[in-house]
Amino acid sequence: MALSGKRVARIEIKSKGDVYHELWNSNPHHIANISPNLVQNCKTHDGQNGTVGCVLHWDYFLDGKEQVGKTLILEIDEEKKLTKWKIIEGDLLKLYKNFFIYLHVDTKGIKHVVTWTVEYEKLSADVPDPDSLMELYTNLTKDAETHHLKD
Repeated sequence: MALSGKRVARIEIKSKGDVYHELWNSNPHHIANISPNLVQNCKTHDGQNGTVGCVLHWDYFLDGKEQVGKTLILEIDEEKKLTKWKIIEGDLLKLYKNFFIYLHVDTKGIKHVVTWTVEYEKLSADVPDPDSLMELYTNLTKDAETHHLKD
């Protein structure tokens, strides 16, 4: 059984992709207001939101349990609407040696697609693949879309 893996979730949204990209980069603290049943808190731990090097502290629910984590922004490509994070602390690192998250928002044409990709390396073969985390990202995307369509 391979210890390294990759998961991808693509969600078509009706709201503007630019707004979604900006939410995750510049205003991640709003995510707790948009989806409080999934994310309880997001605070800037170090740096400035929307910049490479920013560290965010997250309190969230995964598999019915309270979880914490810190993410480091590794890259932001405004033209491609792509952001890359690395998990640097928290509950996920009890299961995974390395964990990277990629968010791409395709804003070309009339369809807007949010693509979440995670690349990971498990600490052992009995660690599950992060399918529940992909479900969390899908649900966060849907909650954000509902919120933005109400505005």
